[in-house]
Amino acid sequence: MALPFPIVGPSAGAPGGFAIPALPSPAPSATSTPSITGLPHPRGHALRPGSAKEDRVRLFAAARMSHISRRFAKRSAIAQPEDEVVGYKSMAELCKDVDALIDIIWLSGTPRLQIPYLLNIANELNTWLPSFQPSPRATFRVLQKLDHCFASLLSGQDYETKEPLPGFENGLRAGMSRTDMVRCKSMVQQTRVVIIDVMSEEPEEEEEEQVAQQPAEEDDDSDDGPTDWAKVDLSKNSKKKTQLYDDDDDSMFMDMARVYEKTLVKLGETLMDGGGVGDIQISDD
Repeated sequence: MALPFPIVGPSAGAPGGFAIPALPSPAPSATSTPSITGLPHPRGHALRPGSAKEDRVRLFAAARMSHISRRFAKRSAIAQPEDEVVGYKSMAELCKDVDALIDIIWLSGTPRLQIPYLLNIANELNTWLPSFQPSPRATFRVLQKLDHCFASLLSGQDYETKEPLPGFENGLRAGMSRTDMVRCKSMVQQTRVVIIDVMSEEPEEEEEEQVAQQPAEEDDDSDDGPTDWAKVDLSKNSKKKTQLYDDDDDSMFMDMARVYEKTLVKLGETLMDGGGVGDIQISDD
């Protein structure tokens, strides 16, 4: 039985020839200005429910998460020449894959895909982080992106620019359910504890390399052949970067205190009527 999407070859997949579904072309957006977090500007309209394009994105995200989990599981294994999947050697290496996946999910502009997959990534980070020596630069970059995504999805508009997000044309009904918010709150609180424990350890001897933050190239919204988003050149979005960590201890403490700060603020505003977030500590002073 033929698959409803093309499969790219090993050279375009992740290490080990992991096959990745090709994804649909993003709709043209009103602006291509990147976020200071490095996130790409989302497509102009959410993907149609049940469409082939939505299925491709869902399959792509699930495949990437599965591959990241497989590489994490083999992190301590000695690599063999015949291995199809090679384990991660550092948190920076894992964060590079996670960072790219967050960009693609955000680019989809579809809350019903963004919410579950981003929550899943954020939850898994609490397992991944303690398993490696700390990589502050890569870790805080990923956490900052997730913070921006969650805060924006909770308000239905970009947290920085206040531009309405695709999928929220009919209000916040497309956003997080109360169950999602409670899950998000629990995950955020756990991450803030985990990050303090992790960053108290000695960092990697060689600081992780800078990961290019890249916007997807503007494309039309036609169905004339899918775009392989695994090959999308995101390098043009590297002009704006935020220095998240340097050698100054005070700077790292500030970064730790700001973990999910925007998300906590939005959760507090939304769930104050009994959600129990009013007492969440924003900083660790």
